[in-house]
Amino acid sequence: MTLLRMDNVGIVVDDLDAAVAFFTELGLELEGRQEVEGLFADQTVGLDGVRSEIAMMRTPDGHGRLELSTYRHPAPVAPVPPNPPPNTLGQHRVMFAVEDIDDTIARLRAHGAELLGGVAQYESVYRLCYLRGPAGVIVALAERIG
Repeated sequence: MTLLRMDNVGIVVDDLDAAVAFFTELGLELEGRQEVEGLFADQTVGLDGVRSEIAMMRTPDGHGRLELSTYRHPAPVAPVPPNPPPNTLGQHRVMFAVEDIDDTIARLRAHGAELLGGVAQYESVYRLCYLRGPAGVIVALAERIG
């Protein structure tokens, strides 16, 4: 069997509207939103009585997707500790290539983003940073230099 593609990355958030606004500001486009519940949802995620809402976001090139979801039932579970560091086993982050990292950081700060460290330069190739976005997810940004 051959892998066909990576379809999307999923992130559970507590405030779906705020997460959609954050990733829209970053440059993703909302593909659609829908309520999800029923036996298929329970079986897929391994929980009983799932009621959730998802928002599918698409990168401008159409190749990448981010599935944002919020659970109405069962209630979402907060990570312990809150906002775990980037070296936590199983911790996820999603990286985006951007044209202007400084402008992108400034725009995302208006949506609550916080830099984990600073903007670093890798040789003469990239400027990079990690910032914390909705629900504590780590968002990495990369600006190609030159």
